[in-house]
Amino acid sequence: MKYSLPVLLIGIVLITACRSSTKPVIGIDSMKVVMWDMLRADELYTRMTIKDSLAKGRREDIRLYEEVFAAHKITRGHFDSSYKYYASHPAEYKILVDSLDAFATRERTKVFNFGQHH
Repeated sequence: MKYSLPVLLIGIVLITACRSSTKPVIGIDSMKVVMWDMLRADELYTRMTIKDSLAKGRREDIRLYEEVFAAHKITRGHFDSSYKYYASHPAEYKILVDSLDAFATRERTKVFNFGQHH
C-alpha cells in the first residue's frame, strides 16, 4: 500500500510523544535522514502486520522507531522537539520536506539502479 509523504509525516507526528528537549534542533541534513529511516520503519511495520497480525499488539512500530533513534544517537524527545520546531516554522519545514523528498528520490533511484545491474 502506498502512502503520500505528507500523510506519513502526519502519522509520525501523531505517533511520537509530546516531549520537550533542551538540545538544539536537529539540523535539516540530519533530520531528513532520520525521517527517511522512520518512513522506512513505517513501511517495514506495515509489511510485518500484513504477515503477522500480532505485531500490532507487540508494538513493533515503537520498537522500530526506537531503533531508528538509537542508530542516529538521538532520543525520541529530541526528535519530537525538533519536529515541532520545523512544524512551527513553515519556511524551514518546507526546506526540510523538500530536502527529504529529494533524498528519498535519490535513495529509491539507487535501489532501482542496483537491481538493474544484478
